[in-house]
Amino acid sequence: MMFGLPQDASITEMVKAARQAFSDRIALELVDTGPVKQNIVTGGAIDIREFPVPQWNRLDGGRYINTFCGNVTKDPDTGVHNVGVYRGMIGTGTTIPLACGRLQHMGQHMAKYHARGEEMPVALVFGGEPSMIFCGAAPIPAGVCEYDVMGAIRGKPVELVRCETSDLLVPAGAEVVIEGFVSGDPETFEMEGPFGEYTGYYGGIRRPRHRCRVTCITHRDDPIFVGSLEGTLPKMLNENSIMSSIQRAALAWNVLDRAGVPGVTDVHCPAANNGTTLMIQLHQSYRGQAKQAAAAIWGSSASVLHYKNIWVVDEDIDIHDYGALDWAFAYRVNAADDDIVIYPATIGSQLDPSVRYRDRDKELFGGGKWARVLIDATMNLDHDPQPEYDGDRFPPNVAPHADDLALVERRWKEYGLE
Repeated sequence: MMFGLPQDASITEMVKAARQAFSDRIALELVDTGPVKQNIVTGGAIDIREFPVPQWNRLDGGRYINTFCGNVTKDPDTGVHNVGVYRGMIGTGTTIPLACGRLQHMGQHMAKYHARGEEMPVALVFGGEPSMIFCGAAPIPAGVCEYDVMGAIRGKPVELVRCETSDLLVPAGAEVVIEGFVSGDPETFEMEGPFGEYTGYYGGIRRPRHRCRVTCITHRDDPIFVGSLEGTLPKMLNENSIMSSIQRAALAWNVLDRAGVPGVTDVHCPAANNGTTLMIQLHQSYRGQAKQAAAAIWGSSASVLHYKNIWVVDEDIDIHDYGALDWAFAYRVNAADDDIVIYPATIGSQLDPSVRYRDRDKELFGGGKWARVLIDATMNLDHDPQPEYDGDRFPPNVAPHADDLALVERRWKEYGLE
């Protein structure tokens, strides 16, 4: 619905729509006011505990108010706004301890403010425009304003209003905006974590973290609080996992295009793994094409917390069908022929529990430690042409000939079958 596509649109159609939106820009529009300004709460009246924030999981460190909201910050050098999605917990009635790594854009902004000895202004935006979360949760390149990408999805500018206690801009049609400032002084830190994360495991030990000091709340009359139960498990998908499967496939496809990798016919991130595994389907025209594709993805900023594992298959393999992928893995992968490649000791997600405990310390390392894996399940062009198969490198498969299938179809009722 967000893309204006029909209800029965395929995953690939949605990925292509996202690709186009991520490539386009429609500049934001500043307006004087909007529904989010119907109520303005400041001073001693502020108490974020009044919002109906659930205890999402039994072992969570507290009530997490930031799950499906846009965290708005601004680069103090360029003035470009950024919208990200980061977790945040209710600390007191006026504080929200946040979890944000220095690899992420908000963390980079924070470092710049704190190097100047300044607090970082932040605005937390709940509800309203669905494209905000779609863009905020996507690894859009630094320096690109998510509001402009939101405009491309909507086909018209995002209407923004100025915050009450900072110069940040927020969507005029949001349900709730919480304004505040984040200090770099460890004396202001508050305990945060753990939290039931997107991986399906609890992530982040309880430790002191930066906090947002709330300075103002604006909201609609009778606002709707928006949140999401995180934690993707088999047969237990959520909003984030399904949304991520579209956005991260689209961004990866754009990366492949920009890198000049030819022949890409489809890209897919299964919802079950939130962009940790990427499937690439391509028309193979030269040796090493699959490795070129993986290198392009892993060399891009989009891969910092995503695309740990990459499968590359030929265009006859349906990358949306795990059975087809399993068949390609069984009969087109030979580890002795370098069809499985390990790229060791790269930066990765600190929330991945397969990473050793020590290597998950983002304060020490900036992120987790991943050994990335390419599974090249394409037909190996190093194989010699086989004369008995008209020079093809692989024997023909045993699928029935199209003429035989057509004959059976025509005579179906003759066989006494309805």
